[in-house]
Amino acid sequence: MSLTEHLLSPLPPARPAVTHYDDAAGTRVELSAATLANWAAKTANWLVDEHDIEPGDPVAVRLPAHWQTAGVLLGAWWCGAHVVADGDARVTFVVPGETGPGVLAAVSLDPMGRDLGGPVDGAADFVGEARLCGDDFLGGPLPGDTPALAGMTVDEVLAAARALDLPRGARVLSTRDWTVPDGVLAALVAPLAAGGSVVQVSNPARLDAHRAAERTTVDL
Repeated sequence: MSLTEHLLSPLPPARPAVTHYDDAAGTRVELSAATLANWAAKTANWLVDEHDIEPGDPVAVRLPAHWQTAGVLLGAWWCGAHVVADGDARVTFVVPGETGPGVLAAVSLDPMGRDLGGPVDGAADFVGEARLCGDDFLGGPLPGDTPALAGMTVDEVLAAARALDLPRGARVLSTRDWTVPDGVLAALVAPLAAGGSVVQVSNPARLDAHRAAERTTVDL
């Protein structure tokens, strides 16, 4: 089973999985487990169908904490990609204007999911292309020793996430950067592995209001 299936399959489809605030922009986007799985499936299909990604292939993710980043990470894991921060990579996900190894995929990070309107500086318009991909991913079974995150296998990532000992069903308020691997492990994987959800805040300015409105139970 892929890391993504371990994280998402136990969650009720309608339950919020990732909520993203950008206090500087005044935006809030909430993704249910079903909607997040949809974005992950589109990402996995895009990686496999367009770029022949196979289990164990390195895929670099150089993106800030954002709901689109969650879809990218979960999609990469669903098809068995090995998420890394740097080094050789078959595909590198970046913010528009940045560079990296392999095929460049520029992610719009638009709060409403709008694309970039086409390739930017030689990078694919990821959201525009992935939106056309299938809503379901039919990958084969993955063994637990498949590389998943910065040298850690699927089994090792799950063990490390559970070792952080978040309460079952925790609703986590986080301002952490999603660095690979530590930030991603603590602020995304661990809450989902605990059957919980993430309220991620960028440019934090109203944390007390978010705690109250979202009824969070753990701060990171």
